[in-house]
Amino acid sequence: MKVTQDVVGVGNAIVDVLSLVEDSFIVENNLNKGQMTLIDEQRVKKLYSEMPASIKISGGSAANTMVGVSALGGEACYIGKITDDDFGNVFHKDLNNVGVKFDSSENKLNLPTGCCLIQVTPDAQRTLNTHLGISAYLSPTDVDPHLVASGKILYCEGYLWDTDEAKAAIRYAMDIAKQFDRTVALALSDVRCVERHREDWLDLLDDFVNLMFGNEQELCSLYETESLMEALKAASEKVGLVFVTLGERGSLGVKNGEIFEVPVSPVERLVDTTGAGDLYASGVLFGISQGISPYQSACLGSVVAAEAVTHVGARPERDLKQLSNKFFSDLPTDIV
Repeated sequence: MKVTQDVVGVGNAIVDVLSLVEDSFIVENNLNKGQMTLIDEQRVKKLYSEMPASIKISGGSAANTMVGVSALGGEACYIGKITDDDFGNVFHKDLNNVGVKFDSSENKLNLPTGCCLIQVTPDAQRTLNTHLGISAYLSPTDVDPHLVASGKILYCEGYLWDTDEAKAAIRYAMDIAKQFDRTVALALSDVRCVERHREDWLDLLDDFVNLMFGNEQELCSLYETESLMEALKAASEKVGLVFVTLGERGSLGVKNGEIFEVPVSPVERLVDTTGAGDLYASGVLFGISQGISPYQSACLGSVVAAEAVTHVGARPERDLKQLSNKFFSDLPTDIV
């Protein structure tokens, strides 16, 4: 099977609805600040009615990452499930407009397109309240095996691992990628996801995963330790390449047991951390797909993540291809 895509993303197809709010809004609406909480359709309607003026844009962790890969100049496509409703139309049109290939299969379930109501407070923290809707019911029949096989890298978000149908879909996609000797990447996504699915994911690492993304808290939770170094050691015994984001402290990478530190890119003004981890993954995946070293790929991830936090929302506002070209032109000759 010929490779025509740099990255194929699989995830929850979600429309992000973002509003700038004061901390009082978080308190008054009894929200879990800085965390992702799953909510039902009734809660969506009530919270949405209370939110200030908002912007709507295609989202979901893996979709954000695919947008970043495309913006960097890569070939990216996306597998997810939507409904033919207002949010579904926003999602479909938005992804295609930014160059991410996406075609949704027919949906016969009476469920709405998923959405994530995001409240951004003055400290740039984002609080996410997600109704998965139809997105959580992605099934193996929604996964095009030819599309998966066409990608150098298959990238799966952990957020999707909450229904039997979605689990089967991810396993099916990973199995196809493995058959064609493609790189399989897993994003841990959220501490609560890790807590819910720890045993399943440890099995996935054994059977399928070559590349893993997470933050410090997620990785430590996966291996049930308070020591990041212990968690990194355990992860490196299962996965050849691991990237761990550390916020303002930069990130760490581990290749075949060897740890390397990646500096954070400077940010003039922190506005919103929504999607910073997703866009970090974009830089890493794009770099690896272009054949540069894991260290240099992580440095590009830091550059892209730094752009993401300077404005509201996960969608890049600067020309990432221009940033990428400058980054590559400035690469030292002694590639790590």
